Amino acid sequence: MANNFKIKSLRSEEFSDLFTLSDAELSKRGIIRMIVDEKPGFPCRVSLEDAEIGEDVLLLSCQHHKTNSPYQSTGPIFVRKIAKTADLGVNEIPQMLTHRLLSVRGFNELGMMIAAMVTEGTSLREILNKTFDNQEISYIHIHNAKPGCYNCVAERV
Repeated sequence: MANNFKIKSLRSEEFSDLFTLSDAELSKRGIIRMIVDEKPGFPCRVSLEDAEIGEDVLLLSCQHHKTNSPYQSTGPIFVRKIAKTADLGVNEIPQMLTHRLLSVRGFNELGMMIAAMVTEGTSLREILNKTFDNQEISYIHIHNAKPGCYNCVAERV
């Protein structure tokens, strides 16, 4: 069965003011300003693109799973200074995900994880479709499997 989904990023307005802060002010908040020195290696959770060498990014902790369940979660993310909120089409997979080993975690409407698997990014479309075959799954979080960092969420359309 084919299932339509839409991948959504974090929103740029959540982070844009952080780039106006000094390194000392960022440090007080546990945030680190970095200059990208390799590509890929700094996946932006707002643009859903790998940052380019020489770009200014922030490494910060973000509560990406805001739920009243044991699965609420916070973790490290990169955000590009020039990031604009990604606006992907239905069933569109950002290239940033295709060259990574991914952890795919399906949650029900109560924020409880009821499915989890690891896949190569090249198989993500198939895995999302298969995971959404389970009608109990409301949304899917996509993480980088090795470091475990959050990337984005896929929602049913």
